[in-house]
Amino acid sequence: MLSALDRRDRPPEEGAAAGLQGFAVDKTFLSSLKGILLETELALAFIIFICFTASISAYMAAALLEFFITLAFLFLYATQYYQRFDRLNWPCLDFLRCVSAIIIFLVVSIAAVTSRDGAAIAAFVFGIILVSVFAYDAFKIYRTEMVPRATQGDQQ
Repeated sequence: MLSALDRRDRPPEEGAAAGLQGFAVDKTFLSSLKGILLETELALAFIIFICFTASISAYMAAALLEFFITLAFLFLYATQYYQRFDRLNWPCLDFLRCVSAIIIFLVVSIAAVTSRDGAAIAAFVFGIILVSVFAYDAFKIYRTEMVPRATQGDQQ
């Protein structure tokens, strides 16, 4: 029988190394259209968070929340960890994430531009760009994931 010290000193076995593969980042996903969209959403949400922090700190929570939600989706998709939760409808959750982000950033950006501060105006501009990126992402999700399921149900 091996003691704990003996197991620690040996290199990991093939089965143990395969168990750690669950968090390996899929580099092909990061260079795909969906990965680039998520990375763009993440970068723009962070820029808007910085702009709101510099000008109107009351609105920074919305940008920070969307930043963390987008970061979580990027992590789940890049590591393919979302496949372990097969009972969740991931395209629908991703679509709802995009729609809620569109509403939140549209309202917050319009409210921020009324302050006439330089950083708030920059947050408005980046917010409108981010709303368009989220709208494109929602459109792509709808076209690729939701429309084919509806046509399959009509044919049966």
